[in-house]
Amino acid sequence: MGAGMTDRRRQKHRGPQGLPGANELVTRPRTVIVGGGIAGLTAATALAERGVAVDVIEKESYLGGRVGGWTEQHAGSDFAMNRGFHAFFRQYYNLRALLQRIDPALRMLTPVDDYPLIDGAGRRDTFRGLPRTPPWNALMFALRSPTFRPRDLVRMDARAAAPLASVSVPETYDRLDHIDAETFLKNINFPESARHLAFEVFSRSFFAEPSALSAGELATMFHIYFLGSSEGLIFDVANANFDVGLWNPLREYLSERGVRFQMSTAVHRVETVGAGGFRVHTDSGDPVDADGVVLAADVAGLKSIAAQSTNTANAPWHEQIRQLRNAPPFAVHRLWLDRPVEPDRPAFIGTSGHEPLDNISVLNRYESQAAAWATRHHGSVVELHSYALSSALSRTEALRQLHRLYPETAAANIVYERVLERRDCPLFTPGTYVRRPRIVTPQPGLVLAGDGIRVDLPVALMERAATTGWIAGNHLLSRWGLAGHDLHTVPTQGRSAVLRALARRGEASDDRG
Repeated sequence: MGAGMTDRRRQKHRGPQGLPGANELVTRPRTVIVGGGIAGLTAATALAERGVAVDVIEKESYLGGRVGGWTEQHAGSDFAMNRGFHAFFRQYYNLRALLQRIDPALRMLTPVDDYPLIDGAGRRDTFRGLPRTPPWNALMFALRSPTFRPRDLVRMDARAAAPLASVSVPETYDRLDHIDAETFLKNINFPESARHLAFEVFSRSFFAEPSALSAGELATMFHIYFLGSSEGLIFDVANANFDVGLWNPLREYLSERGVRFQMSTAVHRVETVGAGGFRVHTDSGDPVDADGVVLAADVAGLKSIAAQSTNTANAPWHEQIRQLRNAPPFAVHRLWLDRPVEPDRPAFIGTSGHEPLDNISVLNRYESQAAAWATRHHGSVVELHSYALSSALSRTEALRQLHRLYPETAAANIVYERVLERRDCPLFTPGTYVRRPRIVTPQPGLVLAGDGIRVDLPVALMERAATTGWIAGNHLLSRWGLAGHDLHTVPTQGRSAVLRALARRGEASDDRG
């Protein structure tokens, strides 16, 4: 699925200039990358393609991090498993650039032509058939929503709402990061029912309630997916389990370029040695020496490594790392059923008012392993997601909501099921943007990457992970005089000059008040 890069106003960010490859250097630099998720694999790609020697150290037995996949056995059968649904939006330019290394046509991705949103009252929003051009995409979505009436548009506070249409990164965080998303939406008089059905679904994709999410993050997200891009609101999904479709082929690609992988290996600490070198200590007992290090671990892993790496960076940096927090837990509940769901069920729906359920995926609609299992057993593979959990998942209540929305599943027998509960996603609470650690650290040669790391570009979720990986790699390449890689994003500011001017006038009025 090669769609994307159609927005003529997308922004190009040129990589550093330099020598074409490490073979032109007197000595070949070596980098250790801690973490084999999207950020780490992207950094590995950036460096290996310029001839840098790369070691990837991953604590799990599989690559991909929170987008990893594996196979489980039960009763003599294989069951493909991962941590749940991920949407590959067309404006994820830098993630798609990574995946194009293994297939320029992106045939590992399949478009989802709609993802309805259904609230507790049965009202339904849809993204099908929306215009691609901002602001008409967002306006049409609102006006045809059963929860948003034309008079609601008139009642909205246009001045308070202007930051949604005049995003500029990082300035938007300066304006909005001090308040939470729920308060911001109330301030602009956004109707409550529409707020729950539309914005809450998106905010909870950050694994947090709107009351715990920075309004700056919400506005940036609205810019990325609605008003800042004309790539459209329909996304793609991986058409095979993530290990088979994405990361095993990428590992082969990187291995061919000399990248070495240490799997099921945890990094304990990083120490500086000699004149600008590093020694990475692992639980295997064999330290690895390097000229550069990319820490692309999750929040808990990064905090643990930094706490034990006492001779790296400085005290303010260590304090930034200590202040990082995880979002509340989430659960992925996958069910292999002995009966099919109705043929008209969409591949994915988002829900509001169906606690603890946030969305339902019908995997056999798009994933090859699930489709093969469903065909063999005349059944279906269904996945339930529950975000921002305040307590342990109620399996009974999650199934009750599934049966309420898809009544045919109530009569199905469960052949196999898996419930994963995790708490390892970064939390973006109000007021924390300025305290987030940046990609470049005070320790020369040590850089960070991941979706919890600050980058002053309009990117989020998987795209933030990939973007920070490219930038981390570029920084090290530049340090050694090597050429980097170009990046692309949606425009870094709102597309409408009129709305940007309105926002500036609103800010001036607020300052005078």
